[in-house]
Amino acid sequence: MKVIAAVKRVVDYNVNVRVKADQSGVDIGNVKMSMNPFDEIAVEAAVRLKEQGAASEVVAVTCGVTQAQETLRTALAIGADRGVLVQTDTALQPLAVAKLLRAVVAREQPALVILGKQAIDDDACQTGQMLAALLGWPQATQASAIHIEDGRARVTREVDGGLEVVDLALPAVVTADLRLNEPRYVTLPNIMKAKKKPLDVTTPQDLGVDPASRLETLRVESPAARAPGIKVADVAALVDKLKHEAKVI
Repeated sequence: MKVIAAVKRVVDYNVNVRVKADQSGVDIGNVKMSMNPFDEIAVEAAVRLKEQGAASEVVAVTCGVTQAQETLRTALAIGADRGVLVQTDTALQPLAVAKLLRAVVAREQPALVILGKQAIDDDACQTGQMLAALLGWPQATQASAIHIEDGRARVTREVDGGLEVVDLALPAVVTADLRLNEPRYVTLPNIMKAKKKPLDVTTPQDLGVDPASRLETLRVESPAARAPGIKVADVAALVDKLKHEAKVI
């Protein structure tokens, strides 16, 4: 069984994100970039399926600029067998990414596509669902456990009321949640091995996909600064402020 693990290059989660002066977007100049944490969990899940004997090959796929090869190399260092970069300088939105992934799936013919439930840069939570819809495949989102057996995937997912277990016929699309696993530490020997693994580069034009944006960003703003907190002398003073100032009780 072949598994595709889709990954995205995003601003590192430790970086304090800044909005551009013209409010056209986020400033990523000279900013550390890394793999989206949810996608890293997805790659780890795919590699574990291979180690368990449920998968025979793991292909890491990303869409974006040339520098996204670094993200693919990280996926290869985790344990993916090869990488595919759909190279474009166009700013990609979830629908465009889903269409590009659908074209890659048509070429690779995997039994499972796994990716993070969301990217930490736009928090759209859309790509996995859109991909499943375009492919006409069953899907399971926010997976906290995955078990593959007899051509089916049993996925445990977190819902508001607790846990839900869904049984999917393969091929299928699964999006990974935080509790699915803890990605392994990438060692230097594996980083060196990753440099020798195959990495294919293609373009949206080669795949017959138009990645043009369908949405227009009007303005990007930083969150409003939070007002400083205050101290109260006792419970009575707290209740008084909640009643007459905050007016929540």
